[in-house]
Amino acid sequence: MKKKDAASSEIMNPFAVTIGLDEGLMLGAKNHLGRRASDMRGYYADEAALEQLVAAGDPLHYEVFEVPVPEQAGHLMYCISKLLPGVVGDEYWMTKGHYHEVPGTAEIYLCLRGEGYMVMKTADGRADAKRMVRGQMVYVPPFWAHRSVNTGGEPLISFCVYPAEAGHNYGDIATEGFPQRVFRRHGQPVIE
Repeated sequence: MKKKDAASSEIMNPFAVTIGLDEGLMLGAKNHLGRRASDMRGYYADEAALEQLVAAGDPLHYEVFEVPVPEQAGHLMYCISKLLPGVVGDEYWMTKGHYHEVPGTAEIYLCLRGEGYMVMKTADGRADAKRMVRGQMVYVPPFWAHRSVNTGGEPLISFCVYPAEAGHNYGDIATEGFPQRVFRRHGQPVIE
């Protein structure tokens, strides 16, 4: 008879989740995060334009839907990210962006709907931006901070997968920012 180890008592049962691909919903999601314009203070270049949005009703910027799994090695966290369209001044709406608390962990984003960019950076000054359109998958390697930017007229919806122990580090982004921003110039997105 095999010796029972401590981890065997933590084995969870398989489960399935329905995803509304066009609506950007995860049915049965237990975790739901919504960020409004007021939650984005300090992230946009034009702070006065952001405050006008807050005063005009504080619109929802983006939502994240998850069905939680244990936040430990071996598990995969997955979510739906739904970033609404809009601009703050001339800057397209974006997510706050984050590093992972466990820096050596990666993340995959599969664009289900909409268009935009995945803007990325490292602490040592490297920067990159990959186009996101339906069917495009973006791989964010370990040690890269990342944020989504919606440059279209409909929600930018992505399915994301990352190691469950990765966590989110928003604090460094709040102080460092990103070296690249995406602005609307003459009706077109421009990375500056």
